[in-house]
Amino acid sequence: MSTICTSVDFHTAGEPFRIIAEPPVEIPGASVAERRELAVPGSEVDDLRRLLCFEPRGHADMYGGFITEPDDDGADFGVLFWHKDGFSTACGHGTMALGAWAVSSGIVAVDPSGTTEVTIDVPSGRVRAQVHTDAEGRATSVDFVNVPSRLVASGITVDTSLGQVTVDLAWGGAIYALVDVAALEGDSLSVARDHLGTPDGKVVPENLTALIALGREVKAGLANHPDTVHPEDDRLSGVYGTIFVDRFGTLPGGELHQRNVTVFADGQVDRSPCGSGTAARVAALHATGELGAGQTLVHESIVGTRFRARVLEETADGVIPVVTGSAHRVATSTFEVDPLDDLVPGFVLR
Repeated sequence: MSTICTSVDFHTAGEPFRIIAEPPVEIPGASVAERRELAVPGSEVDDLRRLLCFEPRGHADMYGGFITEPDDDGADFGVLFWHKDGFSTACGHGTMALGAWAVSSGIVAVDPSGTTEVTIDVPSGRVRAQVHTDAEGRATSVDFVNVPSRLVASGITVDTSLGQVTVDLAWGGAIYALVDVAALEGDSLSVARDHLGTPDGKVVPENLTALIALGREVKAGLANHPDTVHPEDDRLSGVYGTIFVDRFGTLPGGELHQRNVTVFADGQVDRSPCGSGTAARVAALHATGELGAGQTLVHESIVGTRFRARVLEETADGVIPVVTGSAHRVATSTFEVDPLDDLVPGFVLR
């Protein structure tokens, strides 16, 4: 039996994040963005991703990251995010988990003020996790301060099996296609009543299979669309995920309330409200005026968990969003490979 590596697993609002602090393979590249570019199929780092993400050690919706050196001394560390189909440019829920992990593991010392800043280099830039701790130094919540985010385009139509779907494109470290489910044609999606104490809507588990299929269609329909080209770095181009949204108006406290599910990569589902997707949503809502000055977005997931998000500051063409959630440790695992196991690196049954 051969020991491969040890992981520390967290969940952020229900979405898994598997942290490999000491990857057992070389991860070449002078920056996190370059490391992602070089993590091609057939490389040792991609083989390790598949081993840890695929069944039986993972599953089709597993997510995680390899800790790397930062790009320079301005960050505490870097991370190469991964999922079942490859390596992503951004991950807000992972950033929150990494902040909680860095504080709980002592990599970053707890600030006695109660807020500890963890700076992380990711492929889309430099992000921050502001970890709020209690009197015993335990993380109670984490603020994800993202890269500058913006509305890219609006009113784009995509042909799907449900007819034409109208999408907006927004950047939050990755490009997302935003779809208002109320505007979808026909009765292909049922309306669930009293789902986890929230208003009626279509972004509910009963519709998940249909939403995954539609999310794949939307992403495929936007392949090579000129508005999905990143203006500065082509490595960041392309639609990463489709975000389906229920709008619920405002809560008694004045917060904007919406529910979403993000279908990303090739049909992978985010159980959380999606950190980078929420950042993209904030940028889009700010651009259209739906999210007012100083207003908070309460962004709910398909399983009922919530992030709270707002504009931290405005930029020339968008905003810097801050998204708040909580991350919790769930396991420490040692992964092994039996030399007689013919299922290595594994499989994905979906």
